[in-house]
Amino acid sequence: MKWKQIPLGPLQTNCYLLYNEEGKCIIFDPGAEGASLNDFLIEQGFTPLAIVMTHAHFDHIGAIDAVRDQWDIPVYIHELEAEWLTNPSLNGSARYGANITAKAAEHQLSEEKKLSIGPFSLNLFHTPGHSPGSISYYSEEANVVFAGDTLFQGSIGRTDLPGGSHSQLLKSISEKLLTLPEDTVVLSGHGPATTISSEKSNNPFLTGI
Repeated sequence: MKWKQIPLGPLQTNCYLLYNEEGKCIIFDPGAEGASLNDFLIEQGFTPLAIVMTHAHFDHIGAIDAVRDQWDIPVYIHELEAEWLTNPSLNGSARYGANITAKAAEHQLSEEKKLSIGPFSLNLFHTPGHSPGSISYYSEEANVVFAGDTLFQGSIGRTDLPGGSHSQLLKSISEKLLTLPEDTVVLSGHGPATTISSEKSNNPFLTGI
């Protein structure tokens, strides 16, 4: 299994592909530029099987419908944020005078379990704090965790948005992410990749937890 990072939109939100040698892939957080993302998938010979969301803030959901309609694939999201897809007030876009929405997801996730999609297997971790329904997806085979806006290189997700909680975020990071193997690559919603080991050693927000 391999992964590819594709920053999209004005906030350069990271969309990720998890893919195999046959070009089958899962798409994480298609935030914007749906037409361009579809063109890239076609040009590179990828076959998407599903869209998987770490959370439903507006900068992560903008290209969902364009991609879903192009490939006729389902969307997975935590049940706590299912309504955010269709509601600009909940997903935050209304605060900026925008109206970013997506159609309802086909699958609502609620349990921490193994999610199997085609040849892909992901361990789900509910990691609230940045948002109530934030999910981190761990691929043991690829040695990566798709962490959304929970953990960044040298930083952590903001918690001043509705439903955010600083203490809950630190608990999520400590109990769910920092327990992964230290060489696990952390793929964040913005910015560069990092590792669990690097964040344990260097992240000033994690001192003492």
